[in-house]
Amino acid sequence: MTGEADQNKGPEIRPANKRGAARLGAVQALYQMDVGGSSVTDVVNEFTAFRLGKEVDGYQYRDADEQWFKDIVRGVVAEQLRLDPFIHTALVEDWPLKRIDSLLRAILRAGSYELLRRRDVPPKVIISEYIDVAKAFYAEDEPRLVNGVLDRLAHQLRSAELEPLEPAADAEEGQDAQDGQ
Repeated sequence: MTGEADQNKGPEIRPANKRGAARLGAVQALYQMDVGGSSVTDVVNEFTAFRLGKEVDGYQYRDADEQWFKDIVRGVVAEQLRLDPFIHTALVEDWPLKRIDSLLRAILRAGSYELLRRRDVPPKVIISEYIDVAKAFYAEDEPRLVNGVLDRLAHQLRSAELEPLEPAADAEEGQDAQDGQ
């Protein structure tokens, strides 16, 4: 159905699968926890009761795989002390994780968690999904940064599933994305 009312609801978004919607919701929840200081229980309850698959302020949230959402949010919180050093090593030396904005940090943490703990999902799928999440929020260099960092992490954590990394091209791509910050 098209019409004036639909045009006022914001830009059309490419349809996402339920796991993709869960990833997007998980990143939003992690961001909310980071900037608002909410507990994991409160945020998970809020998202499952009032956001995932619901209409909020005239915007329809996509139906999401609730269990996938919960696994990512709870997993990132439980593994954060392990994830952050991994992410830090994948960033350029003079660009620490604490310099990355909260939303981008949430994307990198969620993607890193899946690379570390969700061996049932191919690394290339995880990377592609989180590039799409980054594109939902950013139009410039951030999706390239997500690609570069998660690709390096995938090669560290799951190298047997990927082709060998080309050091010169990879380092250059990551530097270009971070220079744009």
